[in-house]
Amino acid sequence: MFNLFKSQAPAFDLTPRNSLLAALLYSMASDGEMDEEEIGHLLSVMGPSATRDQLNTALKYCRATPAEQFAAAAAPKLRADQKLCIVLNMIDSAMSDGEAEPQEQQLVMNIVRAWGLSEAELEPHFRSLTAKNDRSVLDR
Repeated sequence: MFNLFKSQAPAFDLTPRNSLLAALLYSMASDGEMDEEEIGHLLSVMGPSATRDQLNTALKYCRATPAEQFAAAAAPKLRADQKLCIVLNMIDSAMSDGEAEPQEQQLVMNIVRAWGLSEAELEPHFRSLTAKNDRSVLDR
């Protein structure tokens, strides 16, 4: 009977774009706060044609669906290059406020493993994202 009160995941087609949106929302929420930099990154990734309804549907899906379930459901629908793109955007978002929190790091690594990606193939990209987000070099 109490399942009647449980939020139900809305119809949410895990297209590559929707998977990116959901992955970023999971990443943003993983540390319990959504920083302005993360919200800015999300909006830029969504693009100018994005609608409030798309964001609301994605939020409802993420609230009703555990990240592990999302990762498992999205994996067979995504090509390797799409998975890499999504994970790199997650890392970029997590690092956009200067440092990826432990919860963000754990979520990203869980999705990396669920999607069959390796740390070795991510390392060069990670180094580039680290350099990109280290704005302290501009003040030295």
